[in-house]
Amino acid sequence: MGSYLIEPADRLPFGSAEKARRYATERYRGAVGRNWYDCDPTLRFLMRRHLGDGFGWAEPRLRELGALMGGRIAELAEETDRNPPRLEKYDRWGRDVSEVVMPPSFEAARREIVATSFTRPGFVREAKAAGANPVALGVAWSYLLDQADIGMACALGTGGDMVVGLTEAFAPDDVKARVRELFAAGAFSGEAAQMLTERSGGSDLGALESTAVRDGDAWRLDGFKWFASNANGSAFVVLAKPAGADDGVRGIAPFLVLRERRDGTRNGVRIRRLKDKLGTRSVASAEIEFTGAEAFLLAPGSSAGAGGDGRGLARMMELTNGARLGIATMGLGCARRSLVEALCYARAREAFGAPLAQHPLMRRKLAELVVETEAAQALVFDGYLTPLRLGPALVKLRAARLGVTAASDAVEAHGGNGYIEQWPVARILRDAQVNPIWEGGDNILCLDVRRGIERDGAHEPFLARLEEAAGRAPAGDDATAALVRDRIGRLREAVEAWRGLDKSVAEARLYPLAQYMADVYAAALLLEQAGWEREDAGTDRKALVARLYARAHLADPDPLRGIGGPAEDLDRFDELVGGAFAEE
Repeated sequence: MGSYLIEPADRLPFGSAEKARRYATERYRGAVGRNWYDCDPTLRFLMRRHLGDGFGWAEPRLRELGALMGGRIAELAEETDRNPPRLEKYDRWGRDVSEVVMPPSFEAARREIVATSFTRPGFVREAKAAGANPVALGVAWSYLLDQADIGMACALGTGGDMVVGLTEAFAPDDVKARVRELFAAGAFSGEAAQMLTERSGGSDLGALESTAVRDGDAWRLDGFKWFASNANGSAFVVLAKPAGADDGVRGIAPFLVLRERRDGTRNGVRIRRLKDKLGTRSVASAEIEFTGAEAFLLAPGSSAGAGGDGRGLARMMELTNGARLGIATMGLGCARRSLVEALCYARAREAFGAPLAQHPLMRRKLAELVVETEAAQALVFDGYLTPLRLGPALVKLRAARLGVTAASDAVEAHGGNGYIEQWPVARILRDAQVNPIWEGGDNILCLDVRRGIERDGAHEPFLARLEEAAGRAPAGDDATAALVRDRIGRLREAVEAWRGLDKSVAEARLYPLAQYMADVYAAALLLEQAGWEREDAGTDRKALVARLYARAHLADPDPLRGIGGPAEDLDRFDELVGGAFAEE
């Protein structure tokens, strides 16, 4: 038992050394302590594919990052979850200081993550010089961090690009200089926050009540934000209605609010309380009140008497697509971590005379997790690397939800232990549940799909991307390629049929339409990956993944529910899992 105290029950005669071995807890090694790059063949596959000649330069850095995220960052995440941020509302004289005190574990993790970020300007320049795509590397960085702590990812990445981009476009020069100083380490510095949601709800932004009044080249902003993530940041994008603006969506404008005024004094930003959340405890979420806060209009008209051009919210929502892909990556990170924890536990836990991973029912579930996770992985990387108008909404719709279902499956694989906070999967499930909410729930994403189709004709380039991907399928599995191509054609028919529906019915049918689009999108991308694998390595594991995914999501209804069908998930289980997780 090592250095542990021997409890009375542990002194009972178990009858044999073989029985006693079942209680050797050191056998239950999960994801923490592993190198998350080395143990992830699917990530290495994607890096080889997307980095090309720059892969040799990038791999040592990816390996270092994998060791950091799987080691110290994952350990610190657990500590922060147990000891979350706290609010010091008043100082010793009773003055409102509204200071968020972050735990030492958070600050230690943040320092290391920011120092090694693949998004910091110096790293991006080196990557480009080495011929490595910095976008692909940035996705890999987020994917690894999200397996450790999506709360930290939110704290570091909330609106950084939005703050910098809008400030550079519209703020006064001295304010631009201040923001450049804050974000010198890159957008993922933890300095930014978005403050949109009010008590009226997060989606109906036209109903917000915060207001702003012009004061020289600045504004004075008053209002109350109900759910503001990363409340300990220094630069906030806040939605408000300029005095005299229309009482509706077109009257809303984004404003920049800094924690300190231009003169160095504390700005009118007050934190009422921190939210007592289900998960993502490492990001400080709060109710924030603005009282005459110095603010700067982030829209045209900031030097005139107007309150913007009526497109402030629309312009901000365009930038939201990047945030949606970030949250999709969080969902993918939760799914990947859940898969690894489930695999590790199922291999170590013995029941009915064999490890769980040797029982057919568990093998079926693990194989399903592998396939679904790799499908989401394909969607997330393509969402970043092949920008499409419909991509962010569809990718988030699928990946954010998978994070929840995969975490739930991992809890079940652990049995009662999975429900206990000392085991890792309970936190993953708590954290994952926020991803379908952040930056728009499923219904909001579906409405965005509608806007993309009706206003931009965005289904046409989307379908063209699907045809391109399916056209790169490897030879040898013509049935799967034919099925996917057929479903692309059927999807086109479905879009046209949807466009002819009554308005109310069309809105109700948006959800199955968006799900159909995500299904075909993922299947086509897996075929494309299978084609590349065949050319690169002469192997067909990705073709197996594509076939299993297409069979589950695209095949015509089977009156036998697949009971009489092929069992490739069991017959090739070791190959399937071995290509998803590698023991060091």
